[in-house]
Amino acid sequence: MNWHLVVAVLAAGTVGMFTDWLFMGVLFHARYNTWPEIWRPGVREGKDRAGIVWASVLGYVSAAAIVTLCALAGVHGVHGGLLLAVLVWVAGPLLVLVANGFFIKLDPLITVAHCAGYLARFLLAGLAAGIALG
Repeated sequence: MNWHLVVAVLAAGTVGMFTDWLFMGVLFHARYNTWPEIWRPGVREGKDRAGIVWASVLGYVSAAAIVTLCALAGVHGVHGGLLLAVLVWVAGPLLVLVANGFFIKLDPLITVAHCAGYLARFLLAGLAAGIALG
């Protein structure tokens, strides 16, 4: 196994946690309470941190998936890594989040922030993969 790929996953996953904090925690924070009844008990009050921990773990999984996909697709540079990341984002989280926004009572700005957060996370993974594979 190429140790550069492991470093790429760890770097993208770690920096991705900060982008999650920015896009999914800070940006439009007050809008999360537009419909408070949609959140699980304890989450809104900040008492249940399990979701944050598991979301952070899954961030590393998504970084690993994108880095692995870049390696399997034969990406050899930053441009290819970023392009692959955008395509994966469009095929996955963008469509799911927008479709969920049609059916789940969630402020539209939260949907926008989450879409942007996933794009940032995926671009970081594509960038890291492009550097590691370049």
